[in-house]
Formats: sequence, structure tokens, C-alpha cells
Amino acid sequence: MSVMRLDKFLSNLGVGTRSEVKVAIKKKQVRVNGEIAVKSDIKIDPDRDTVYYMDEKLHYEEYEYYMLHKPKGYVSATEDPIHKTVMELIPSKKNGLFPVGRLDKDTEGLLLITNDGQMAHNLLSPKKHVDKTYYARIEGKVTREDVLAFQKGVDIGESNLTLPAKLEIHKSDDTSMVSLTIKEGKFHQVKRMFEAVGKKVIYLKRLSMGTLFLDPNLPVGQVRPLTPDEISLLKTIDKSY
Repeated sequence: MSVMRLDKFLSNLGVGTRSEVKVAIKKKQVRVNGEIAVKSDIKIDPDRDTVYYMDEKLHYEEYEYYMLHKPKGYVSATEDPIHKTVMELIPSKKNGLFPVGRLDKDTEGLLLITNDGQMAHNLLSPKKHVDKTYYARIEGKVTREDVLAFQKGVDIGESNLTLPAKLEIHKSDDTSMVSLTIKEGKFHQVKRMFEAVGKKVIYLKRLSMGTLFLDPNLPVGQVRPLTPDEISLLKTIDKSY
């Protein structure tokens, strides 16, 4: 990792803003390699230098990756003047974290939180056609005709039909239970697709995105860091799609 300014290092780790970091340094609350730091602009190597803030050793990782089991009632944004955001559920203080893609306020399920912009681009780029699988409860009887329609693509009011999608019926009744895998991420796409065949989504949960699958042991509203294997698999997206 390349060297960086001490104030940037501390700010990236959530110690405070640049100005707040300068105050902490003036108060002699920061040590580098055992010595009290006297300037905020000194250069450090996060891989080699040891930094303490308030006698706590700081560990720097350039990128962080979290799996969130998103609950209803939260918007997928870094900030919102009215609604609760998914970022309020993330324990990290690291700057630059953001949700990868969006789940509607009333949608549950898998949401990746990271500060790795390249990975986010690879997952969201329309050119990649990354699979996203959802479980849904549908008001109305889902039929074999709907499966075929989704395979061909449906008209959701845009210039082109949706890309072919895989619809699996688990239960077909007045309230149906299905799984749907799509390769796009258009606004309210799953809901609009079912509306196009005369039905209504009454519950929606994302189960997977690319190579990342929702941990069945992760409770709704909880978050955990991704495992090294999960991160490695996600980094293959650029090569495999």
C-alpha cells in the first residue's frame, strides 16, 4: 500500500474529520511508532507504521465488505433527510462506505456494503448481466404462461423488453410463492415485471447477487463482514461475466 498523510489515514478510519484529527494531534492523542505525532501532514505507510489513537492501535484496511440482511423500513442510501438508511445498521466508522445497488424500502434481503468502487461497478454494470435472485410472494396465481413470458422478456414501459429472466413457481394459488432470477437492476423491476402480467408483489426478498448468497444464519437487520472466500469470488465477477 502506498504512503498517505496521517490526517487522511485517521479520517478514513473514522477518527474524525481532517479538522478534528488536527485537534486530536494537538492534544497529543496520536502516536506513530511509539512517538507522539506533532504534525497532521506527515506521511505514513499503513503496512509498516504503527498508529495509536487514544492508546488504541488502529488497523487499516483499504476496502471493507459487509453483508447486510436488510430489513423493511430502511432506504438503500448513505443519507436521507426523512427515512432511516441502511448505513445506520453498519458498525464500521470507515468513510466512503455505500450500499451496492438499491433495495426498495419495503424489500428485505441481501445488500452488500463496501467502499470498493470497482467491485460495485462490476456488480452493477448493465454490460455484466450479473444474476440477482429474489424470493417473492405474489397476489394472484402465477402460471406456466408467466414463466414463458419472463423467459422472453416483458414490457415494463421502457424502450426494450426486459432481458430473459428465470421464474420458478414454488406454489401457485391465490397467493403464489416464486423465485425470480434477473440480469438487470431497473427501478422497481421485479414489481413492474409482475404488474406486466397482471399480478402484484406483496413480499420481496433478495437472496443472491452474483456469487454472493445471503447467509441463512444472518438475522434480519444484522450485518457481518464478508469472508475471504466470499470476497475472492466477488472479485472474479469482472472475468466471469
